[in-house]
Amino acid sequence: MKRIALLLVTVSAVAGVAVSLAAGSGQADKEAAASRGFTIPSGYRDWRLISVAHEEGTLNDLRGILGNDAAIKGFREKRQTFPDGAIIARVAWDYVPLEESSKAFGHAQSFVAGPPKNGVQFMVKDSKKYPATGGWGFAQFNDGKPGGESAEICFSCHQIVKARDFVFNRYAP
Repeated sequence: MKRIALLLVTVSAVAGVAVSLAAGSGQADKEAAASRGFTIPSGYRDWRLISVAHEEGTLNDLRGILGNDAAIKGFREKRQTFPDGAIIARVAWDYVPLEESSKAFGHAQSFVAGPPKNGVQFMVKDSKKYPATGGWGFAQFNDGKPGGESAEICFSCHQIVKARDFVFNRYAP
């Protein structure tokens, strides 16, 4: 029961933050320098929510997974492969206990998004431009500047979900 409550609070918090948190994130919501020929799409924080995730281990963050119209269409149609032009974005935050909830329950009960973490990452479907990585280009931006791991490193992890066109997340309507 606690896990369900935590999941519901997490989903609500990340969805709200994904929609409303733009300026305070340190990540530009405008075109930035190119990373592997890709720039941050203007308005990506207004894209639809695909899902949320709690990443454990060394990453230990809350994530909002967002998609442009082409990505959402691919998820809704349950396509075997996503159409060219689909873009999936991952934004992440540290998670922190909600002070008011902790006071109400006497312990850390609800967790919300804290400071942004690990930049913003994108998967861009373009089967002609990125044939060596399953038709997907991978890019990471830290504070609006290109950074992060190489596309090959990203792709090596995504190969485990080849049957889902290399996409980890599932659509949560």
